[in-house]
Amino acid sequence: MSHTEPGGAPATMPIELQIGRELEALKAKQRYRVLPEVGGGGRKIEVDGRLLLNLSSNDYLGLGADRELLCSWLHEMASGEAGCPAFTSSSSRLLTGNHPFYAALESALASEYGSESALVFNSGYHANTGILPALSTRHDLILCDRLNHASIIDGIRIAEAEYKRYRHADLDHLEELLESAMGRYRQVFIVTESVFSMDGDLVDLQRLAQLKKRYGAMLIVDEAHGVGVFGDRGLGLAEAAGVLDDIDILIGTFGKAFASTGAYAVMRSLFREYLVNTMRTLIFTTALPPVVLGWSLLVFMKQLGMKEERNHLLGLSAKLRGDLRSAGFDVPGESQIVPVVLGEDRNAVSMAAALREEGFHVLPVRPPTVPENSARLRFSLRADLLDGDIASLVENLKGRRP
Repeated sequence: MSHTEPGGAPATMPIELQIGRELEALKAKQRYRVLPEVGGGGRKIEVDGRLLLNLSSNDYLGLGADRELLCSWLHEMASGEAGCPAFTSSSSRLLTGNHPFYAALESALASEYGSESALVFNSGYHANTGILPALSTRHDLILCDRLNHASIIDGIRIAEAEYKRYRHADLDHLEELLESAMGRYRQVFIVTESVFSMDGDLVDLQRLAQLKKRYGAMLIVDEAHGVGVFGDRGLGLAEAAGVLDDIDILIGTFGKAFASTGAYAVMRSLFREYLVNTMRTLIFTTALPPVVLGWSLLVFMKQLGMKEERNHLLGLSAKLRGDLRSAGFDVPGESQIVPVVLGEDRNAVSMAAALREEGFHVLPVRPPTVPENSARLRFSLRADLLDGDIASLVENLKGRRP
């Protein structure tokens, strides 16, 4: 029952009480989250004191667990003429933080992608919350896949442009929106992920490129889960689909398959120049540490030659997906991300706990991250997993269907 102050005005519930009630409601729904204590981070990971098979990491190529590579690089840097690069930049890029490693990294990215230029950011979140607000105006329209990442949605909400969300991967619906927008806006932007992180499914980039050309739209593609995994040189699904030249801005991350920190976008030089002058998440933040930039350059160049690891990873993913489907599980997608949709939250929570007891580290994904009644286990595979790991996982999952 609500309370009122004298005079009939509604009483204000203390915020501590409101928050406490909301947390209790999350616990009752089995949506309460805690930060686990983890150690290591390779094929096996220590979680709350137990060593488990790591099925929840985005270190898709296993580069983040390559201690020999890291130690060798640090030794090389420390013994060089300039010494080990600094662990802080202490300033924004527009002041004193624009270390020469930025130019080297951006030059390498642009060269390998065959693009005019590249721009490095502190994170994928910075990229997605900064690019569209900088480029778009209130006279524009943004068309966004309904299941795009939260960072893209947040960027759209910050932008002044009108936006509409088309049904997930429904390019017929997108075309309807493009047709209805003709002649009504200064510019129409299409923004999508290439590999969707919760369903593990792939967008049809070839058709998107065709739509972009047909309707004069600008196409922005987030390849956070595509780079390192798809394409002969790990440049993403756009490389595999042969449409690198058709994407106006391609966004990638260093924080997943590339085992570092930060993100990047490849684009025309004109767009880069404009973003440097207008993108708030670039202008008003401290630059990345030089040591991070140097490591990102090393790992990016190394992964270009890791085609064998990519093939092994995608082979493991296809095997796991096929075996689970044969066992009667609902398994969408076609990438290194293999979700098992279980419906109610309690199903995903209980199955994750059971698998943990058997030595597997996989986490339940629940609303609001995914739609209601689509809670799931999300297996995020790595190239250093073994065929036997997958076989053992499948055997443990059989017979556990809720």
